[in-house]
Amino acid sequence: MGYYDDHSPATQQQKKSRRFMMPTLIGIVLGAVLILLALPALVQTNLLPYSITTPNEENEATDNEGTGISSEKVEVDVNTQITEVVEEVTPSVVGVVNLQSQSNFWDEQNGSEEEAGVGSGVIYKKEGGEAYVVTNNHVINGASEIEVVLSDETRVPAELIGGDVFSDLAVLKMSDEHVTKVADIGSSENLKVGEPAIAIGNPLGLQFAGSVTKGIISGKQRAIPQDFNNDGQEDWQAEVIQTDAAINPGNSGGALINVEGQLIGINSMKVAQSSVEGIGFAIPIDSALPLIEELEQDGQVSRAFIGIEAYGLNEVPTSEWENTLNLPDDVEGGLYIRSVSQMSPASKAGLEQLDVITELDGEPVEDIIDLRKYLYEEKDPGEELEVTYYRDGEPNQTTLTLDTQE
Repeated sequence: MGYYDDHSPATQQQKKSRRFMMPTLIGIVLGAVLILLALPALVQTNLLPYSITTPNEENEATDNEGTGISSEKVEVDVNTQITEVVEEVTPSVVGVVNLQSQSNFWDEQNGSEEEAGVGSGVIYKKEGGEAYVVTNNHVINGASEIEVVLSDETRVPAELIGGDVFSDLAVLKMSDEHVTKVADIGSSENLKVGEPAIAIGNPLGLQFAGSVTKGIISGKQRAIPQDFNNDGQEDWQAEVIQTDAAINPGNSGGALINVEGQLIGINSMKVAQSSVEGIGFAIPIDSALPLIEELEQDGQVSRAFIGIEAYGLNEVPTSEWENTLNLPDDVEGGLYIRSVSQMSPASKAGLEQLDVITELDGEPVEDIIDLRKYLYEEKDPGEELEVTYYRDGEPNQTTLTLDTQE
């Protein structure tokens, strides 16, 4: 038996070739790496007869030929019309602090004044060393003292001249020593849905004083029901401007302005539901101005008064329309009288309990809101009012002279 021996001359030659091949490959790799590292430096010294273009430079080159993505430099001027308007208007928007007496447990005579709430306001007038601020009535409701906080954080004591629950407006008076700006009054009559609107105020308190939100006019003459005594029944319907500019608690009483910097509304309320966003409301300035002037002069808004407690027939079971009120079938709505105040215009005109009012000056009325809107917006104290009513199923008419609501 023999063994195979691979030590032939040809096999030994192949092994020598492999020993020399490995160092050669390593040298080639190292040389390539050195060349790649040194190449950019050689190009910068112009020692090579060609140039290298990076991908970014290539894109810029193709851009110049109109075939790539634009890489033009864009200069942005942040000093736009809106920023200029906001800068101009902001000093006329203030914080309104409602201070209420808090009795001391040990000594009720030495109670302290504590902050009960914070809202916003707008300085609309300077005259005779005094400045006048309009805000929401609910902002200062129950206040024993009021402070106005200017845009530079100066605090000024203010006096309540008058407030009105139905319009949710109140007027304050203070020293004009530190007042530098009065709002430019615009008009809400010709507002267009879709035009820009800017809200300025103090959402969530003075820590966010002078906050600015921008949106559009979302709607005009929106009717929003109001329940003043929290009995679940509507007492009034406020006609307001709707905007999607963010309005939050603390914005109440602040300014809604247009792009010209003119005051077009007094921010008043917001639909506060988790499922609702971008719906805020403001009192139109054209509706607010006559009331502001009346509050400034008289301390209250004088409204016509007839002296009845009344409810809409829609609040009465239909079975009672015939059984108790004796109404004919052709009466489809109206206002039944629950009580009549003594010596009131209604009492003097002969109106009685369970009478059903259907028309005022020939205009149909359905509920208490219809009655109030007609009296407050169409009539003045001292004027006559023709009332059409049913008693025991028979139609009647009477004329009364309106008095002033106390």
